[in-house]
Amino acid sequence: MESAMTAEQKNALAGVVTIDKDVMHGTPCFAHTRVPVQTLIDFLETGETIDDFLAVYPSILRQHVYSFLELSRDIAIDQLACAS
Repeated sequence: MESAMTAEQKNALAGVVTIDKDVMHGTPCFAHTRVPVQTLIDFLETGETIDDFLAVYPSILRQHVYSFLELSRDIAIDQLACAS
């Protein structure tokens, strides 16, 4: 069973992540940048820190990183709850 994001989650995500077919071919990116959110995930998966990520991408706000991670967690938990 698949559930959609809540309106609250969509609103919160809108200020943090953008999906625009004219920017990076619709790849989800941090708002007002061309940096895919997958890049942050890749950094974290290889053991690098949020500080390492922000050092490479200083145009991204630390709060956007934290908001993205919190929203991702909440959405994942909601999906898991729906699957059980």
